[in-house]
Amino acid sequence: MDEKKILEQGQEGLSRRDFIKVGLAGAAVAGMAGTPLEALAQKEKPKPAAPPVLEYKPEKGAVLRVLRWSVFVKSDQEYWDKNTKKWEELTGCKVITEYISWEDVRSKAAMTASVGAGHDIILGWHDDPHLYPDKLVDVTDLATYLDKKYGGWEPVCFKYGIHPRTKRWICLPIGAPSMCMNYRISWMKEAGFEKFPDKIPEFIKLSKALKAKGHPTGHALGKAVGDGNNTWHWWLWSFGGKVVESDGVTLCLNKQETWDALEAAKELYETMIPGVASWLDPHNNKAFLAGEISLTGNGISIYYAAKEKFPDIANDMDHANMPIGPVGKPTELHLFNEAFIFKHCKFQQAAKHYLQFMFEEPQYGPWIEAMRGYVTPSLKHYKNLPVWTADPKHTPFRDTLSRMLWNGYAGPIGAASAATMAEYVVVDMFNDVCVGGKSPKAAAAAAQDRAARFYKAPAPKPPAKKA
Repeated sequence: MDEKKILEQGQEGLSRRDFIKVGLAGAAVAGMAGTPLEALAQKEKPKPAAPPVLEYKPEKGAVLRVLRWSVFVKSDQEYWDKNTKKWEELTGCKVITEYISWEDVRSKAAMTASVGAGHDIILGWHDDPHLYPDKLVDVTDLATYLDKKYGGWEPVCFKYGIHPRTKRWICLPIGAPSMCMNYRISWMKEAGFEKFPDKIPEFIKLSKALKAKGHPTGHALGKAVGDGNNTWHWWLWSFGGKVVESDGVTLCLNKQETWDALEAAKELYETMIPGVASWLDPHNNKAFLAGEISLTGNGISIYYAAKEKFPDIANDMDHANMPIGPVGKPTELHLFNEAFIFKHCKFQQAAKHYLQFMFEEPQYGPWIEAMRGYVTPSLKHYKNLPVWTADPKHTPFRDTLSRMLWNGYAGPIGAASAATMAEYVVVDMFNDVCVGGKSPKAAAAAAQDRAARFYKAPAPKPPAKKA
């Protein structure tokens, strides 16, 4: 089953659009022969569907505790807090927002789920809502409303938002602080390329040519939450490799596709600057801005740091979507953020109203604009925001969610996919080959054994008792 069909499974029972069918019988057309053209055109024009209506009534005196990740872009928090204040003034309710590091959100959310007390709303990552789905408020009504009003969710959102057992939405996809290739334009041309390659074989050739010209590349091979996981899942999937099949049980990492990905990664590693084996998320930013590397995978944050402090680099850099591998289609992974409400929340109407308010265009649009595209929106309507075309260097980030697969592909999202990523099974496999010198077959076998600790086959059913 291909990715499109898999993603569509999550949409069962949810109306995506209202289709209007307009037909005119031949006799009716003949009867209008004398009608002025302008009036006829107006009569034939179907009436636009009325916008969906959804009304929540926040509980009087409601106080909501919100936990979300610390910002990399200052204007993110400024506008998030500004929108929150607008909601407080509108409703008379109060919101207490706590910002903590990206890495700490998951553990604090899990503790909240375990004790059944604490924060009401979490802005979490990837698989988080699927670790404790029974502890979360059903937000199908709100997700369906937003889907209809704002042009539909990006396909991957259905995978992250809907629980596969209940077919209900357990969270609202907010968007992705996504990754593109950041590269130096003049150095690319010096290496003999006029355009950034969109296929991996040419991408490897460019990387080798850059290294030969004294401009090495740099990609995190350490335990980098964003850059490490995103880079090497993209690379693995682009060759057709994956950890598990769609049944969520059959492990398939130790196969030819993975070995091919690892062999190609060795070629890419030879073009990199020394030290990438221990790189965390900030290291490639620093190396790029210092002029030490020619290209790397990262969010748009390097560009805006360069515009503020290193304008010569900003003028000489651009972005491109991640190149496509032998599978012939995009296979990207990005940090994915979603909002969910715990059932222990005493003010669930207020919580839903708050999230609805934050997703509505007067709030969500200026928030994305203020961040200059740092978060790629989850709803297709927001791809029309001016930020994506005002500066052409932003445009590749606009399309990242439509090119994205989900964590744990091709299996279901849940505890196993979360643990496999948290333990850096895929990243460590590439590190073992590129840095540690293991053979691709040995590294893939070891990685599959590690993944088997999390992906466990269901216990066999006991034999039926004889009558």
